[in-house]
Order: sequence, then C-alpha cells, then structure tokens
Amino acid sequence: MDAETATAMLALASAPSKHRKFLRSLSSLEQMLHHARLPDSNIVPAHVDRLLRWLAQPECHLIPIRDSRYPERLQHIHDPPLVLFARGDLGCLQGTCVAIVGSRNASPVGQHSADYFARGLARSGVIVSSGLAAGIDAAAHRAALAEGRTLAVLGTGPDIYYPPRNQQLQQQIMQAGLVISEFPPGMPGKRDHFPRRNRILSGLAQLVLVVEAKLRSGTLVTASLAQAQQRIVMAVPGSIWDPAHSGCFKLLSEGAGLAVSVSDILHELNLPDLPPSNDEQGQGQINSSRSLANRQLLANVGSEVTSIDTIVARSGLPVAIVTEQLVLLELEGSVTSIAGGYIKMGRR
Repeated sequence: MDAETATAMLALASAPSKHRKFLRSLSSLEQMLHHARLPDSNIVPAHVDRLLRWLAQPECHLIPIRDSRYPERLQHIHDPPLVLFARGDLGCLQGTCVAIVGSRNASPVGQHSADYFARGLARSGVIVSSGLAAGIDAAAHRAALAEGRTLAVLGTGPDIYYPPRNQQLQQQIMQAGLVISEFPPGMPGKRDHFPRRNRILSGLAQLVLVVEAKLRSGTLVTASLAQAQQRIVMAVPGSIWDPAHSGCFKLLSEGAGLAVSVSDILHELNLPDLPPSNDEQGQGQINSSRSLANRQLLANVGSEVTSIDTIVARSGLPVAIVTEQLVLLELEGSVTSIAGGYIKMGRR
C-alpha cells in the first residue's frame, strides 16, 4: 500500500457519522476513498507512517467495507465500521461466534462461570469473542485460548495494549486468534470508543452471553445493541441478593435465554452437544485415589461465601484439618479463597 492510499484509508476510518452514511451509499471502494477526506481532516504524515509500519508486520490486515474479507454479519448492523484493522487469524471472522461479556470488577464466581462457558464453547469449535477488558472479558479470552480460538474487539488501535495488564493476553490472542478494531494503529482509548466497540462485538456474534452485570453497565448496553441487531441474548443467573447479577435478572425478565450450561447455548445455536471431558467426569468422583483432599468436605462449602467457622461447624472437623483440606481443594481448583471465606468453584 502506498502513502496516498493509506491516507485515504485513514480518512475513511475516521470519517464522522454523517459523512459515513454518505460514504456507505457509494457503490465502490474507489469512490469511497475518493470522497473520504474532508477539508478539516487532521491526518498527518506521522499517522500514515505508523499505519504503513503496522501493515508491514506479520498477520496485519486492513479490511475496508467493500472488501470480500469484511464479515457479512457486520455489514448489516446500524453504522458498520467502514474500515477494520485486524491482526491474527482472519478465519476467526467465519463460523459461529458467541460473545461473552460482563463486569470488569467480576467476582471469582463470575470469572469461573466465564471460564466454564468459554472452554466448553471453544471445545465445540465456536469462536469466543469479547472486549479484552479486565474481569469477565479477560477470563473468557484466556479460557477460550486454552481450548480453541478467540476474537478480541478493541476500543483502541490494534497496536495499543489496553488495559496495560492485558498486554500478554493480547499478544497471545494475536498469535492464536484475532484482534480487531475500527480504530487505526496508534489510537488510544477514549471514553466514547468503548460503546462504539460494543456494537461491533455484538454485531459479529450470533449470540451474546451476559455472565455478570449490574443494572447500569456497559454490558447491558452491549446486550441492548445485540437485541436491536436481532442477535440471541442469554444470561447467567446468580444470587438475587447480589447487585452484580441485577442486570442478568433484568435481561431474563425481559425474555433473554437462561444459560446454566454450555449445552443451553449449543442447543440455542442448533449445534450438537459435546461429550463430557475427562475433567468433568473426574469432578464426580469422591475421594479419588489421586487426590489428597477430602472431597466430602467440599459439600460443606457453598456457592456463595462460606466462612471457615461455618465449614468447621458443618463438617464437625477440627479447624487445623479443615484449613489444611481447604488448601488442597484450592490447589485442585475446587474452591477459591476470597475475603470472608471460601466459594465452591466446581460444577453442580
């Protein structure tokens, strides 16, 4: 790509809303590029150089809306991006895609739920997508990478690591999945970028799964966009006393599908169930010979915070033994310790 074409592509990507509507009405990419740049455009040579340097790297792609690689599902949403900047495996734009979304300040149970659904869906061949935020997003991406492929939709340029703590995760996704953005290389995250990002996240997916969300949250904005785009919306229930799940209950009361297992989602998408994995079969075995932990103690730990005093009272065991066994159960991934006690992390 030469500098002149790169300049026109940047103008296309940064066109204001009213101008985007006009550009989408044009029949060819050549016409769009010809009319893209406005007199007050602030594209400078440094922006062009950064784009060209980024494109020179492996697996970096610029995909305008008239390109055959542009995802068809995205073409039909309101105000589709005119240009996509992507790095990684473009095959992630094909096939069945499920977006897993939720709170940035997710609870351990919420992150565990995101992990469970993402792993199961990725094993079934579904592309798991999310927004690469902290909390539910990051948990879903990591779990999907362990079993298959994942797609991250950014609110920054594709070469910006945001939040910084997810830099390693973003690099892993670029190598084994796909990172995609409507913002050009070098663009930092801005307040209005993330609602715009959400319409792409829901637009690329056939189904949006809300794991944990408050009533007022960006997650519910994504769910609302998905409903407007006629995507399937499902929600994971939680405690009626926990405000972190109030958004999920709102969606369920409004007709969203109930998701308590991976099978619920696969059935909704008319996909076959997966056979149980060895790990799932192993979870049902009590006092396995390979386990040092007393699995029966697990019955005394709840799905909400259970204090050590409560576990001691329920089990009838000395505090020292309970503490020792809880450490072993935590190492096996059956419980997790949080402020105030422990939470059971295994499936029901």
